[in-house]
Amino acid sequence: MHELRWDPIYGRWVVIASSRHDRPVLKSTCPFCPGSPEVRGEWTVKALPNMFPPLTPEAPEVRDDKGLYRRARAEGFCEVIVESKEHSIDLADLTLGNFLELMKLYRDRYVELGGRREVKYVYIFRNKGEIIGVTLHHPHGQLYALPFIPPVIRDQLDGEAKYRAGTGRCMLCDMVKEEIDGPRLVDSNDHFAVYVPFAAKFAYETHIVPLGHVSSLSEMGEPELYDLGKIMKGILSRYNHLFDFSLPYVMALYNSPTDGREYPYHHFHVDIMPRHRSRDNIKYLAGSELGAGVFINDSSPEERAAELRNL
Repeated sequence: MHELRWDPIYGRWVVIASSRHDRPVLKSTCPFCPGSPEVRGEWTVKALPNMFPPLTPEAPEVRDDKGLYRRARAEGFCEVIVESKEHSIDLADLTLGNFLELMKLYRDRYVELGGRREVKYVYIFRNKGEIIGVTLHHPHGQLYALPFIPPVIRDQLDGEAKYRAGTGRCMLCDMVKEEIDGPRLVDSNDHFAVYVPFAAKFAYETHIVPLGHVSSLSEMGEPELYDLGKIMKGILSRYNHLFDFSLPYVMALYNSPTDGREYPYHHFHVDIMPRHRSRDNIKYLAGSELGAGVFINDSSPEERAAELRNL
């Protein structure tokens, strides 16, 4: 079954993809290693169709009676972004040249899939580590080209729009000015800063934010993409040195929607959310976070930023 179901209580779409329940847990044979028919030829980074997609252009038509319980086609595209031919390498250990190619691929897939009529949002993300739920360890990220704007992004856009209406300025432009010389800054270069946010949800959460106003990857040339890859490599390396093991995290890239509307108030950013709050303790989402949406961070963002900065 592939379909979207509308949650009338929270006002959001939920993807029902029962076929994914039986997707295999791959342990011995990797589909992204040399020898696999999926990755033949010469390449540095590669986008492949997800073999078990929650969204698909072949999604069946559904009956929607426009009542309390609504349905829609689970139409979209799901891709896997393979980051290297090497199975056991960590993303943080790739060369800066490899990172540049990865940033270019992110940009190109965003532009191509975002240009399709049915795609309203191109969500690029990366899950790392078994505690996040990863079962395939070859370095890779994912892309969902969605027929709607996801609720987290919608909330971000609403907040940015209200700030712009009230001040005439971009919220993240003001934020990065506040952070660039402050106690939560971890690193910066000519085009980007990375810092622990003022209201961090997770102990070692960081945000990568352009210094200038950029709404999406499509507005970045090679110098900006190089610096994005450089600062991303740097913070991911710091994470791996934090506790002397390869730190799990979720990384999310927030571009402008591709629904044909203008979003001049949106500022591109990358959020990285590790789940460890210390070497041996993991932050689990439980009653307060999942039931009420209230995150509780038992650490100081300023102290965690200093810890990362000094690595």
